[in-house]
Amino acid sequence: MSESLPPPRSRPTAGSAWAAGPVTRLTTPEPAPTGHPGPPPPPPPPDRSARDRRLLWWFGGAAGALLAAGLVVVLALVLGGDVDPFRDRPDRPVDVRPPLARLCPPPNTPPGAPAPDRTAPAPPRSGPVPPAGSRTVDAEAGISYAAYGPPWQDWNRVWNAGSLQVPYKVGQHFVTEAAYNGYSDYHASILSAAVPAATNDAFVLDLECVGRRVAGDVRGEYYPQPNRMDLLRDELTTLAGRPAWVTVFRLHFSLPGLRATSELAGVACIDMGGPNAAILYISIPDTHGHLDHLVADTLASVRPA
Repeated sequence: MSESLPPPRSRPTAGSAWAAGPVTRLTTPEPAPTGHPGPPPPPPPPDRSARDRRLLWWFGGAAGALLAAGLVVVLALVLGGDVDPFRDRPDRPVDVRPPLARLCPPPNTPPGAPAPDRTAPAPPRSGPVPPAGSRTVDAEAGISYAAYGPPWQDWNRVWNAGSLQVPYKVGQHFVTEAAYNGYSDYHASILSAAVPAATNDAFVLDLECVGRRVAGDVRGEYYPQPNRMDLLRDELTTLAGRPAWVTVFRLHFSLPGLRATSELAGVACIDMGGPNAAILYISIPDTHGHLDHLVADTLASVRPA
């Protein structure tokens, strides 16, 4: 499809001006009337180069300040002896000491002072007579003590008891109430263990602290809670010819299904001259109160293994 073309325009005569067209005009524009000035000329474009220069100076100054601060830190680390400040730093060392060594650090000895006296105090002139007969030997703990006949039986397991994880491996026991709660047995016991109580390079024990910590762990972890304690003995003495801290107490408690409502317990912590303390634990529930004398008898029977 096509369209008709418009008629040709007439040529202008000589001396005449071009009329206004779509692209340009050749006629001279008339001046604006007097008293009515035209619109002001537009403002010159902003000098972007000056602003850009200011921004570059600002960013350059900030980068320079950061670089200078970083260099100061690196120099301080290097001059302070850390020749490689960017290497991976090891984690803070973990305290791997046994629980008792952390809870009862060895006593501080001033420089030049003599080492603490670890000799045993003199034993009392009178006391329970050690029973004769069979003995239980705990070679790891370094002690032996009286062994008893039926109903007592040899202990044949490892019982890591309480928060201190004392590993009782040797001794005697018998069941006083079987499956008192449907599945657990209740025992009378005479058990011993060796427990780390100092670091390998510090054989000095804070015996009072160790003894009371172990006795507190026995009360808090071995028995029903809450309980009430009658403290009968808590003192430094001599067992197996070595210094020992002995605690004897009766605990009162109540537990559903359990006939026993109290128990006589004895705990001895013996300083064996090394990093390990020997622990002797004796427990007699009140259902078998006729055996209470075994607490004192067994403590008195302790000898070196």
